Amino acid sequence: MSTIRARDTVIAAVVSVLALGALAVAVDLIVRDVVTSQMLSQTQLAGRRVSGAVRDGTLRTPIPADADGIMLQVVGPDGRVRNANRAAWGRPPVSDLRPTAEQRIHDYVECGRPGYPQCMLVEAIRATTAPDSVVVYAAAPMPVMLTSGLLEALLGTIVLLLSAAVAYVTWRMVGRTLRPVEEIRTQLSEITASDLSRRVPEPPGEDEIAQLARTANETLRRLEHAVARQRQFASDASHELRTPIAALRANLEDAAMHPDDTDLEEVVRAALRDTDRLESIITDLLLLARIGTGGAAAQERIDFTDLVTAELARRNPPVCLRTDLHPGIEVRGVRMQLVRLLHNLLDNAERYAETFIEVRLARDPAAPDPHLVLTVTDDGVGIPEPDRERVFERFTRLDTARSRSAGGTGLGLAIARDIATAHNGTLTIEDTPKGARFALRLPLT
Repeated sequence: MSTIRARDTVIAAVVSVLALGALAVAVDLIVRDVVTSQMLSQTQLAGRRVSGAVRDGTLRTPIPADADGIMLQVVGPDGRVRNANRAAWGRPPVSDLRPTAEQRIHDYVECGRPGYPQCMLVEAIRATTAPDSVVVYAAAPMPVMLTSGLLEALLGTIVLLLSAAVAYVTWRMVGRTLRPVEEIRTQLSEITASDLSRRVPEPPGEDEIAQLARTANETLRRLEHAVARQRQFASDASHELRTPIAALRANLEDAAMHPDDTDLEEVVRAALRDTDRLESIITDLLLLARIGTGGAAAQERIDFTDLVTAELARRNPPVCLRTDLHPGIEVRGVRMQLVRLLHNLLDNAERYAETFIEVRLARDPAAPDPHLVLTVTDDGVGIPEPDRERVFERFTRLDTARSRSAGGTGLGLAIARDIATAHNGTLTIEDTPKGARFALRLPLT
């Protein structure tokens, strides 16, 4: 079958036919057994009374009526009817079967007997064991429904109608159940790489289809984020690499065109500086593209206090360094990314500090969930409040004091915030009397 709906409908129809068919067979057997048993008990009672009267010599002519519809006959060994009740008077014998002296009673169904259009349930009783004993026949016509196949036809029709009803209900119910899936499929087929902002409809509830829709939307969100990162990388690379490449090319072309008027040593140093800057920009851009894509498998349990202590030990800042680090603070994350986050924050502080840098690490008492808070404070020129979000944008420069000549690629704080976000944390700028204070908050393990 081409669709789940059609397959489920066919399966439901087949199962219902089998189940209802088995039930119909059981009903047919039960009805036949009950009806036959009732008729047989009546014919047996009537036949045995007549047989007893024959043996006692008290049988009257015609035989008194015993029960409605039961035909009673006494047939001699010559096959002639010697006595009968009104229902069988003037009719030929209901049967030619003559029980033997060893087995005096027979119960059976007789069909196609001349003079009897219906099948008959017959009990034949040999009155005595004498060779010339008469035979008493007690017969009752079988219901037409049991002998003509009407009962089976009726039960078969009921089975087919009920199975058709089950198939119809299944078709409607499966169609209604799968309608959200079709809507999700239609919406997904219309989503292209140029427009990943669309989402599939989410049905209410917590069933499998609602979970599928939410998972699809979450996948689309991650895909949109990944594509946005890819586009941002391409945009940043094309924008930021063009200037140093152009400068490098211009210097080299000038040296090639005017070799006698060029200080070759200065050209080489300038080329190396531009190459170093290109390498730094490319390294940072690649890191930005990779942040958050490593998954949970790359994460590990990390003693963040030891991580901060090790990073501070590798440095020799030109200003006073103050520290207040609480021991035993642990997080879960990617070690190399967290090291890069600390490196960028401390680099930024060293670049703009005038007399001191202060680093504090503690558990955040204000957070509703267990979090750490790391603050890196410098007493430099500070960052105006309207610009506190802009400094986290890529290649942002607030003034000439933060130009490229001050070192760096303009990506350090953007990288630091992206790493914090990838670890379910935040990186913000807080108020301080002088300079800038960067506050990192990460969830504890």
